[in-house]
Amino acid sequence: MASSAKRVRRESGTGALAAFLEWCDRVGLVLSPKVCVSREGTVADYGLVAREDLPAGEVLFTVPRTALLSQHTSSLSSLLEKEQDSLKSQSGWVPLLISLLHESTVSNSHWGAYFSLWPDFSGLDHPMFWSKEERWRLLQGTGVLEAVDKDLANIQMEYASIILPFMKAHPDLFNPKVHTLELYKKLVAFVMAYSFQEPLEEDVEDEEEPNPPMMVPMADLLNHVANHNANLEYSPECLKMVSIQPICKGQEVFNTYGQMASWQLLHMYGFAEPYPGNRDDAADIQMLTLCKAALKAAKTDAEQQLVLEQWDLLCQMEMVGEEGAFVIGWEKVLTDEELFTALKVLGMSAEEFNEFKEQEGWASEMGENGNTDLTLSLIPTFKASWKKLLFDATLLTLEAYSSDLKAEEEVLSDQQAFSKLSRREQFGLHVRYGQKKILQQLLELVSS
Repeated sequence: MASSAKRVRRESGTGALAAFLEWCDRVGLVLSPKVCVSREGTVADYGLVAREDLPAGEVLFTVPRTALLSQHTSSLSSLLEKEQDSLKSQSGWVPLLISLLHESTVSNSHWGAYFSLWPDFSGLDHPMFWSKEERWRLLQGTGVLEAVDKDLANIQMEYASIILPFMKAHPDLFNPKVHTLELYKKLVAFVMAYSFQEPLEEDVEDEEEPNPPMMVPMADLLNHVANHNANLEYSPECLKMVSIQPICKGQEVFNTYGQMASWQLLHMYGFAEPYPGNRDDAADIQMLTLCKAALKAAKTDAEQQLVLEQWDLLCQMEMVGEEGAFVIGWEKVLTDEELFTALKVLGMSAEEFNEFKEQEGWASEMGENGNTDLTLSLIPTFKASWKKLLFDATLLTLEAYSSDLKAEEEVLSDQQAFSKLSRREQFGLHVRYGQKKILQQLLELVSS
């Protein structure tokens, strides 16, 4: 089955594409003659297609840094730098979003031809644009609902507390009737789906702030699959898209957004790869669900109190948290240390727990007496009490979904029935089904 892409089909037309390609020539963005931008032969909308066979290491296009759209290249760059202290936010996106608010609405923007590919940003279809009822019906239990709720709250907060005061201070540049909350919301989704974030240098300390996002014309036209065939490379003068494996004539060039679960792709980019295409898919078991499973298994008040004390210690160790999740992939547990530690502590008897608390250096001791690199093949070797706890937590997680696995399997196996679903229904089905299959696999492992 072909992989789906990150965008719905835009109605920008061939004229907009021609204008964009002419703009690329003017700004020094060099597209190799061995590839072309096309809607033919792509999984969805525009994409990059090979005109001839390409070897690994082929430079497909080069983008000079002067063509990038960021807070540093925008026509408002000086103003944004001057007022940077008032534009700080949790996301760190506000300066770019202000740049986009301005550049996308002025007639003489340097990036006008680039924006013509996204008329009114109407093609964006992230779950934040779905109705509450539709999100609940299609995505309950997947993690998307909670992520969208946080997004919408943050968007409203940023717009009211940062964007509106900035616009009122600069009425010569902004008009709240034009630069509305709805437009700001669309631009947040635009940055989510199409922006790039340059990685920090390898020798930079972990505490260093990440680089702010930026828009990279041409690179953002590439569609995504987990098994991609090209990567974006960064240098001081330019950015280059380079093939990382041979690409046959007529084949689409795919970039990657990193190792992302299907629910994250839908949340951030507005699409999901069809099951089982996403090798990086994962399912979350909320950390609190493991605690609930342990409390449910406790038979006496003393046992429940022990679980609460164990959970409190795990919180102190920063191994668990109220909003955290254990992430289960197809082949391994991605939060291996956290899950191993939680199972070990919650599986202790009162005597073992008291002895453990009395040990000096307990905060760094975890994992020394066991393998915390949790490939799923190790799970059947766990202690019976650990497997029972993980089994119960997995069952509780599966109960959070509003749909039935067997019914979903029947729809996926019936191409006619599947084709009758809306695009949103198809994406929701792929996300739910992939997660449930991972959790079902986990149930089988802890039952063995």
